[in-house]
Order: sequence, then C-alpha cells, then structure tokens
Amino acid sequence: MAGSIDPGAILHNVTTGVLVLAGDDAVAFINTAAEELLGISARQAVGERLYRLRPGIDELRDMLSQVRDQGVGHSREIKLWSPERESQDVMVRVTPTDKDPMSLVVELTDATQRHQIDREARLMNQHGVSRQIIRQLAHEIRNPLGGLRGAAQLLERELPTPELKEFTGIIIREADRLAGLMNNLLGPLQLPRKDPINVHEVLEHVAALIQNEAFDHDLTLVRDYDPSLPILMLDRDQMIQAVLNIARNAAQSMERGGELILRTRALTNVMLGKERKKLVASIEVEDNGSGVPEDIQDSLFFPLVSGRVGGSGLGLPLAQDLVSRHNGLIEFTSKPGRTIFMLRLPVESA
Repeated sequence: MAGSIDPGAILHNVTTGVLVLAGDDAVAFINTAAEELLGISARQAVGERLYRLRPGIDELRDMLSQVRDQGVGHSREIKLWSPERESQDVMVRVTPTDKDPMSLVVELTDATQRHQIDREARLMNQHGVSRQIIRQLAHEIRNPLGGLRGAAQLLERELPTPELKEFTGIIIREADRLAGLMNNLLGPLQLPRKDPINVHEVLEHVAALIQNEAFDHDLTLVRDYDPSLPILMLDRDQMIQAVLNIARNAAQSMERGGELILRTRALTNVMLGKERKKLVASIEVEDNGSGVPEDIQDSLFFPLVSGRVGGSGLGLPLAQDLVSRHNGLIEFTSKPGRTIFMLRLPVESA
C-alpha cells in the first residue's frame, strides 16, 4: 500500500508562493517559494497577519474581505517594498478554501521577470522601427550633402587666399564625414568585425574622451570593474561608439557636475529578448543627474526623441543598433538622482 501523501511537502516543492490564511488573516502555512519571495522565514510568518509581512502587501486587505464576502477568487498585481532589496512586482491570487470559506489560499508569483520580458520585447520592436526611420533620415540627408560639397569646391576655386580656402576645406571635410556616416546607415547591416577585446580597455578609452570633453565641469568619474569578466568578442570601434553615446548623454545630464560611474558585471542565466543566455556581460553607465523625463521613457530609443534641449535624439538609437549587432540589448532605469543604462552582451567563445 502506498504511503500517505503530505500536502505540505508537495506545496514546498512548487515554484509558486503559497500561503494559507486563517479567518483573522493570520498565516497558518507558508511554502518555501513564498518564504524566498517575501524574504521571510516560516517561523517569522506563521501566526502573523499577512499584511504585516512586507510593506505593500497591506494593499490586499480589502481584497481578502471581498473574497470572503463573495466566495470567489480575485487577482491583482501589487508592488512589495523592502529596505534590503529593490521593489518587487508580484501577481497575487486569493481564493477561498473548500472546507472553510473564512480560510484563504494566497498564491504569489514574481511578475518582475514577465515585465522584463515585455520590456525587452518593446525595446526590440522599437529598434526595428528606429532602424527604418534612421535609414529614411540618412537618405534625406545624403542627397543635399553632395550639392553642399560641390558648391564648396566651386567656391574654393574662386577664393583668392589660402586662409579663406581653409573654411571651404572644413565644409568639404565635414560633408565627406557626414556622407560616410550616411552611407554606413543606408548600407546593409554591417556585421561587427569581432576580435577578442577586454571591455575595460573600451571603457578606459571612453573615460578618457569624456574627461577631456568635461574638463570645465565638476565631473567625478568612478570605475567599478569586475575583474572576473571574460574577454569578449567585439567590434572595438562599434562598442566604443555605443558606450560613448551613452556616457556622453550621462555627462551632459549633469550640467553642474556630478558622479559618473562605469561599472561591469558578469551575469548568469539572463533573458535577452526571447533567449536565455548562460553568461552575459553587463556594462553599466550610471549618473546622478536629473533623470530621463517620464513622458519620454517609453519612446527614448526612437530617433529624434531627446530629453535635453539641443539634443539630436540619434545617439541612443544608434547605440542600441550597434549593441544589437552583437546580439545584445540596452536597457535603462531612471529616476531623479539615479539613472543607469545597461548594455547586456552575451559572452561568446573567443
């Protein structure tokens, strides 16, 4: 005869957080997944009322009463807070038990990863639209550049002194530079010319450029590098440009000076788009400026969207494009006083 089944042992092995509440909302049972999600032990939780376990969970108090009154389950998403960790988005399902309608089963699911996947999907879609818009802009810009260069050449022939010809030379050189950039944007997707690169060498190059540009600002540059980060297969020039665009934006967001942090970390089992990567290099650029305005956060990677007066709105879309050529993705979090742009790059074999 088979042994008796212990329901508690089964619930401790499921990945969904499960709590059972008595009629006074006190916790009668909590499984391992719920302990981990809430950051509390069973010894601390059992006997305590649910809404006292974590800041934010008190939002469920009205829903608990509603489930008891109606006898049917309800779901909602809440945000949990803790001084030791970042806020958590949690999906909560509350249902009455069959034997005692005053007792309730509370199921908790971490919604943060689902939000992360949804956000990355939006970023991927934005990138596709951005590339098309950039190509259209490049096409419109390239046509008049040829006329501009030709007019400067004709003018140069008529100028009497070398000093004056220096100005037309500047026009011609800048027109050639812009034409090269436009040709690159209009051409087929350029696959990176990958070589084994120490990403910290890239960051040091960017740091030197930023410090030169911000020599008259009170800018403090902090390096927080992970020495265990492996060598990456990267196109050095493309990666310098991507990081530089982000770091330059960060420095410019701190008009009166501030702290710019260049950080690297090695992350494991990270979702990039719809794929899970075993090992990902994270390059983070953090500043303590005013932050990205909320009204443009969802469209920040579209061309011509800028939170800075005089900004072109092309730096971030181009950076996203360059990182995507390495099968990576740029994400960000922002609030006044702390903005972090994160370049996620899958680690490939050298």
